[in-house]
Amino acid sequence: MPECQNCGSFVTEAYVRVFTPPDVDEPRVCPDCEDLIRDGAEIREARSTRGG
Repeated sequence: MPECQNCGSFVTEAYVRVFTPPDVDEPRVCPDCEDLIRDGAEIREARSTRGG
């Protein structure tokens, strides 16, 4: 099962297919990450805490 490289949370195969390059099996960041977010093709630190 794929896991987020940042926080270790489980991610679905569909999330991996949409948000990672074809040769990558695990995303660098996911919606559960509190300290990092996706910003286009880049990853950056979150400017504020993310509510859940």
